[in-house]
Amino acid sequence: MCSIQATGRPTAAAPRRPSVVAGPHATGGPAGEPVPRDALAVDDDVPGAVARELRDLLAGRLAECRGLDPVFAGDIADRVDRFTLRGGRRIRARMLWWSLRACGGGDTAQVRAALRTAAALELIQTCALVHDDLMDRAPTRRGAPALHADVAGQYTGTVPEGAAQRLGTSAAMLAGDLALAWADDALTGVLRDPALPDGTAHRLAGVWRGLRTEMVAGQYLDVHGQATSAHSMARSMRAAYLKSALYTVERPLELGAVLAGADAATTGTLRRAGRSAGLAFQLRDDLDDLFADPRVTGKPSGGDVREGKPSYPLAVARALATGAGDRTALGVLRYAVGRADLTDGELADVREAVRTTGALELVETRIARLTEQCLHHLHEPVLAPGAAARLRGLLSEITGSRAQVPEPAGRPPATAPATAPAATGTEAGR
Repeated sequence: MCSIQATGRPTAAAPRRPSVVAGPHATGGPAGEPVPRDALAVDDDVPGAVARELRDLLAGRLAECRGLDPVFAGDIADRVDRFTLRGGRRIRARMLWWSLRACGGGDTAQVRAALRTAAALELIQTCALVHDDLMDRAPTRRGAPALHADVAGQYTGTVPEGAAQRLGTSAAMLAGDLALAWADDALTGVLRDPALPDGTAHRLAGVWRGLRTEMVAGQYLDVHGQATSAHSMARSMRAAYLKSALYTVERPLELGAVLAGADAATTGTLRRAGRSAGLAFQLRDDLDDLFADPRVTGKPSGGDVREGKPSYPLAVARALATGAGDRTALGVLRYAVGRADLTDGELADVREAVRTTGALELVETRIARLTEQCLHHLHEPVLAPGAAARLRGLLSEITGSRAQVPEPAGRPPATAPATAPAATGTEAGR
């Protein structure tokens, strides 16, 4: 993948302030200072605020692309725009926002920087998912054709046989690169904002640099495991650490802490919480792929098994079966993993092997322990109580925990239930 360095020349327009809502200020900032109404507007709808930021950012990028060439704009840039705005649950953006708020952030400059950084995160996620679908040859994403399949379908019947598929492959590679370039442009605009306190830009650039490299490393371990059948427990956990613990949770939390001007101790607390939650998130995603109802996840069950991905539950089942001399379970796993034509009955045999070896119980126990560790970190007294409660709720949501999520002080009760729902969907939808 190509990339524009985040510290390079800025090409993004100056970030704009979010919408302001009417009403009195609430307390909850540092030392009980009033929280600006900008921050309260975002508190009420973080995904909506990020979507507005993305629409503003992408409108300028699309205009530039249409000025370059209408075919490129229609085939590539417009698809990046639609894919990004269609979005998932904006998990990474929400992590960043509630980390910022838990660290006492929320002034106008911080809100502006946080929303633009969150938009950059969503664009780098577009890059990751478009390339992931291409590598997995996935036909759909977020309830619509995957980008490579969509381009191939557009040209099928109008170009020579096979050329449409090759064009779709090339288009997806370039679309992912374009999304990454736009993400770097957006972050560069934040780094050059004169309102950033001294030292913040340097810290922010370091986190962003690490996040991008870790994302690629995690994805490579995933495809490397598929190709080489490297399915050890240690290797599976390493991939989970890079793909989810770091990229999905820990780094977004760190970005929010940096933008809030948090000290090293507070930032470390949030990173530790994110690491535990991120690992639990990936393990829950692995179990969902195998056991969850496809009507809930939005994709067929057993994708990891059929694709031969080195998921942790399968690695645990294989290790336990080997230790117990369970030839039946080992035979099932050896036969099934990596078979694209696996039947529903054979997939049911894999589920049974994961259950009977004790792997399902072991993974569930590990998820519970990781979630407990995460929530323990977020009870640190240095964090703003109301925002920390929101952050605990979000992290409980992604790990499938039923932990109680108290409402922030001074705010009206939410209409959502006080317990976090079981994690729904897979990484594909997030």
